[in-house]
Amino acid sequence: MKILKDQILDCNKSEIQNHKETFDFLSSTLDKKGHKVAEIVAKLSDFQVAIPSWALGAGGTRFGRFSFYGEPSSLEQKIEDIGVIHSLTQTAGAVSLHIPWDIPSDYKAIKEQADALNIKFDSVNSNTFQDQKNAKESYKYGSLSNTSKVVRDQAIAHNLEVITIGDKLGSKSLTVWLADGSCFPGQSNFQTALQNTENSLKDIYKGLPKDWSMLIEYKPYEPNFYSTVIQDWGTSFMLANACGEKAFSLVDLGHHLPNSNIEQIVSILMLKGKLGGFHFNDSKYGDDDLTVGSIKPYALFLIFNELVYGMRNNPQNPDLAWMIDASHNVKDPLEDLIQSLEAIQEAYAKALLVDQVQLKEAQLANDVVKCQEILQNAYRTDVRPLLEKARINNGGVIKPINAFRALGVRGQLIKERGKNTIATGL
Repeated sequence: MKILKDQILDCNKSEIQNHKETFDFLSSTLDKKGHKVAEIVAKLSDFQVAIPSWALGAGGTRFGRFSFYGEPSSLEQKIEDIGVIHSLTQTAGAVSLHIPWDIPSDYKAIKEQADALNIKFDSVNSNTFQDQKNAKESYKYGSLSNTSKVVRDQAIAHNLEVITIGDKLGSKSLTVWLADGSCFPGQSNFQTALQNTENSLKDIYKGLPKDWSMLIEYKPYEPNFYSTVIQDWGTSFMLANACGEKAFSLVDLGHHLPNSNIEQIVSILMLKGKLGGFHFNDSKYGDDDLTVGSIKPYALFLIFNELVYGMRNNPQNPDLAWMIDASHNVKDPLEDLIQSLEAIQEAYAKALLVDQVQLKEAQLANDVVKCQEILQNAYRTDVRPLLEKARINNGGVIKPINAFRALGVRGQLIKERGKNTIATGL
């Protein structure tokens, strides 16, 4: 399925007048406050978030999984779905592949398909958290940290293969997330596990092309519940430093213990030049992988406030890899991704409205009340007309969810693919 320009224009006809009125009012209001609206809209237009190939089908839990029918059963169909999302939102201009779930059978054809849809290949993700078909060794007791060198070597070789696959597609980074850890006290020697992991990561790092980076993800628990080898940002930061200047930490919003101050983590990593990527989702209890901004939108705004500050003031930090990492059981996956993109753009736009000069002055004066007012005034602004303007400028629709439903996208996908297709992945 492909969304045509005429369809986008038709969807915008009924919305355009209301958009113009709300945008003009907001633009006038922001102009009076000294904001350069055109620059903000341009930044929103340029901001692109990668869609993970594994999030295009229905998610699930260990108790069950409920299909939404018409799911993509091949990499080609997944890119097709991202093309639909990108046509509507003009924000989903990249795909992040998980290997071996999504190894291209024809690299040239896949690249041509992605190019035609204006989609780039973002970071490629390795998978050593489950045993793969025909693998000689098992990761039941760990991969890069395993006590067996044979197992570690297999995991290293897999990551090097992922780099080769990504290089063929034009990707520029490798993301490593480990499930390695222990479920019971005494099961694992913490120091040995960490040292094995560091040595393994260094071997992978040696295989990076010159213009590549390695993103090291962390998570405090799950699937192991007593210890995780790379359990927090400090361990990730330490390992990145041990590997070299092309290794960075990756922050996943769901990979923190409850009430962690993620915005502080983001700020410190950017100050040290070691924040390489960001995975967006939301949660109530743990790594819930819920729609971005559906539970804690103010926390997301505060995180973006630090990201915006870092992007302006920390030239030592590289350009960030942005990706959604959400997956669950009860929403149409494509609608969920569209809502997530909207929430990300909204938080970014609000953060761009924070007057950093005034905030700095208030901080230096220890005016706590004014600091809060500056942040909350930006947060309370309805920035959706700015997002709409950015989409219009790029050729997208004003109201993506409305257009998705009006165009009958899910029904068309079911018609083309049937009800029994299942997306590859977990």
